[in-house]
Amino acid sequence: MRLVVALGGNALLRRDEPMTAEAQRANVQRAAAALAPLARAHALVVTHGNGPQIGLLALQQHAVTAGGPGETQPPAFPLDVLGAQTEGMIGYLLAQALDDHLPPEKPVASLLTRVRVDAADPAFVHPTKFVGPGYADESVTRELARRHGWTFRRDGAAWRRVVPSPRPVEIVERPVLEILLERGVTLICAGGGGIPVLRAEAQEQAAARAAGRTRGEVGIEAVIDKDHASALLAQNLAADGLILLTDIAQAQLGFGTDRARGIRRASPEQLAPLVAAEFPAGSMGPKIEAACAFASATGGFAAIGALEDAVAVCEGRRGTRIERAAPRLELEPT
Repeated sequence: MRLVVALGGNALLRRDEPMTAEAQRANVQRAAAALAPLARAHALVVTHGNGPQIGLLALQQHAVTAGGPGETQPPAFPLDVLGAQTEGMIGYLLAQALDDHLPPEKPVASLLTRVRVDAADPAFVHPTKFVGPGYADESVTRELARRHGWTFRRDGAAWRRVVPSPRPVEIVERPVLEILLERGVTLICAGGGGIPVLRAEAQEQAAARAAGRTRGEVGIEAVIDKDHASALLAQNLAADGLILLTDIAQAQLGFGTDRARGIRRASPEQLAPLVAAEFPAGSMGPKIEAACAFASATGGFAAIGALEDAVAVCEGRRGTRIERAAPRLELEPT
């Protein structure tokens, strides 16, 4: 089979864990061990989140650029550049780790991936994507919001920064990815949802062509949801399955309440009416929407589950499986 497997940012960096290089490497090794059996048996494309990592980079660079009295500091890099940095960092670590678990005849490549979005997307007005660490003290977030113009929302018990998360429209590197897959390469791509770019306006395109650049695109201040980007990528690459791995075992109805029940199996049609009420936009909502979109469009299966259960989730023994053929909404017993 051809599979696209998306690793959540929190699967690579656990909640409340220090954001250090050592912790990141340890978690990447754990992820590679879970993914290696899939890479040996199938054509595998790995994507990953970057919410914690890109938020940390933003904090670090603002700390550096703050400067002292009389100091002149360079401006902070925009989110598209920080997205490219995190995609390169995590892709590098994943490629190293997967190489350690796979035989030489299973080559691994990590590719920076641009993803085009629409400038008119309403996400630019209503940011929902969580990035960076959580803050228990709301007064800290108020100061950060005042200083940097950031927006914060509650994520569980903590407050986290939110940024625009427009829907992906086009995977720019799709032809290259297809060539590598056909040659048996295990791919790491579209990290953090890909690097968000816009097609430049007509005047800018003309200037780009005059300068010898044919594409005429510009980066944009946003973080694309990696689940939606992974679903589009899976459709583009004619994948048989889309697997969304995170730090929870299943999607649940009534999450966080005494009526919580895990979802074993469902069809996109059965889940569609439940999205707004049951699955928050900043967490499980994009996973459910992306899984349903892929299953509806292709007839393939989508699955949501825990990283350590990757093989069992692929085989339908664990996690939540979403496919058009599901006869009913099947829940875990009470």
